[in-house]
Amino acid sequence: MDPSPLSRRTFLQAAGGTALAAALAGCGGSDDGGGGSSTKELSFVYMGTAEQQATWNKLFAKFSEQHPEIKLKAEGIPLSNWGDFFNKLSTRLAGGQVPDVIQVATEGQRLFASKGLLAPLDDYISKDKSTIDEYYADMDPNLIEWDKKYASTDGKTYYLPGEFNTMCMWYSKELFAKAGVPEPSPKWTWDDFRHACEQIKAKTGAFGYAAGPEYFAAIMPWLLTNGTSSFNDDWSKPTYNDPAVIEAAEFNRKLVADKLSPPPGGTFDATTAAAQGKLAMFGGGRWPIISIRNLKATAKMGIVPWPTKVKQGSPVGWNGYPIMKASKKKDDAWTFIKFLISKEGSSFFAQLGGTIVPARKSIANSESFLTDAPKGTEYLYQALSYATPIPSPDKGAAVQKAVEDGWKQVLTGNASPADALGKAQTALEGLV
Repeated sequence: MDPSPLSRRTFLQAAGGTALAAALAGCGGSDDGGGGSSTKELSFVYMGTAEQQATWNKLFAKFSEQHPEIKLKAEGIPLSNWGDFFNKLSTRLAGGQVPDVIQVATEGQRLFASKGLLAPLDDYISKDKSTIDEYYADMDPNLIEWDKKYASTDGKTYYLPGEFNTMCMWYSKELFAKAGVPEPSPKWTWDDFRHACEQIKAKTGAFGYAAGPEYFAAIMPWLLTNGTSSFNDDWSKPTYNDPAVIEAAEFNRKLVADKLSPPPGGTFDATTAAAQGKLAMFGGGRWPIISIRNLKATAKMGIVPWPTKVKQGSPVGWNGYPIMKASKKKDDAWTFIKFLISKEGSSFFAQLGGTIVPARKSIANSESFLTDAPKGTEYLYQALSYATPIPSPDKGAAVQKAVEDGWKQVLTGNASPADALGKAQTALEGLV
């Protein structure tokens, strides 16, 4: 579920949720569940960068073709991370601009649900039981279970689980071949990864991997493959000073110190460097695909599960499309949501080169998704079988800042892993 660069998982600020709730409290929203009688346009606000806008527009044109009776007014906010998107949305809501349907990533789902901003979908789901049953039968059951566990605070359903992103390792087939290193296998290890970085650097001069401080894309995969995480299972307690977390941070620090990774920060662009033969590996979900295609480098790249030390692991985040409680067009909004989850809607978006993995297994395994994509793209869906939802407590912005700041201190060598992560742990304990 994620249309943005590696820094994409900026968390929703808790204060933003409060602003949203206050804004909607004064909107005079109807809870009638109807709204088909209003002549107002159906408004949908989503996060879409400029390069993705054309893809979304074609999808909306398809919806309008199928449902000419519904006037859809869709607007993409061209931002590159979810925190900025939600803050922009909260400002609009405070000004009385309330859309009917919005796009909400995992990071904001629990918070939105807890603030009373959304209309429950349970009655609609009951009414269209056969449609929803067919949809759920076509996806990994983990996605359904996680959505129920993490996206609601009162047992009601506010989101149907949508398209998602997991994390795998993208690699340059050319650089591996040039260095005489076998391409990574799905069962490779941290030691295999480190050895590949060393060999590629020695033989080609290229960096092995681009280490970074991004919570979703560059920290969580290392923690999860070392059998640990930033929080416990229900996100009530941080575990950032766990010895396995410290070990993962040390492993990444050594990559930077030994010049197998470029120093963090600066203007280093991983996808461009990989396309130019200057970088062997970078972490990514589906979202690098547009840049890689634009760079004509699709055939040069491969995708493989993250290397493991203790077990396979990947964070996962997914989209939901809730109906706002204040909407007067709830029936039309539900029709739009059903289109987004339909086989046609899902395959159309995949065919257009979406930057997220379809929730439907049949579409993720189809040619419409796998064509013009690197070898190993199917591993992104398979990662659902062992993935962990990105820990997203309510005070998400402050949580992410503490997690990333601690990791940055380690990568730059400004503090020892134990000290940096110990301070971050103290900060996190104060937030939950």
